[in-house]
Amino acid sequence: MLAYGHPIWMIGSTLLCGVALRAGLLLRRSRRFRKRRPAGVREAHLRYAKPAVIALLVGFVAGPISAVLLRNWEPLHTFHGVVGLLAAALFVATGLLGRRLERGPARPFDAHAITGLLAMLAALVAGVAGFVLMP
Repeated sequence: MLAYGHPIWMIGSTLLCGVALRAGLLLRRSRRFRKRRPAGVREAHLRYAKPAVIALLVGFVAGPISAVLLRNWEPLHTFHGVVGLLAAALFVATGLLGRRLERGPARPFDAHAITGLLAMLAALVAGVAGFVLMP
């Protein structure tokens, strides 16, 4: 039963990231087309994105621990593990760029958007690759 903890956690975390992505895309669309930003979208993006990235990173750490302790596998020794590592790195980069955007005059909007999209794509690929590893 414990072997299902990591997949369930990651599905929930990825869904939460999807909610943050949706809000981020609304912000991007309003900025690109010079439209008025919908009320509360920035706050919603921040409210969901911060815990989503933390949850994903907790789940990422739990994956190799689960692989070693519950299944006697080598950590990060599968395609799922490698893509998961890439996704985690992209989520960290996205979070750091987002923090810069939140704090001040730096405006790495495009880099934040691209790394966020790539992080979500990598997370989805890792999720699909992880299905074959399910007990």
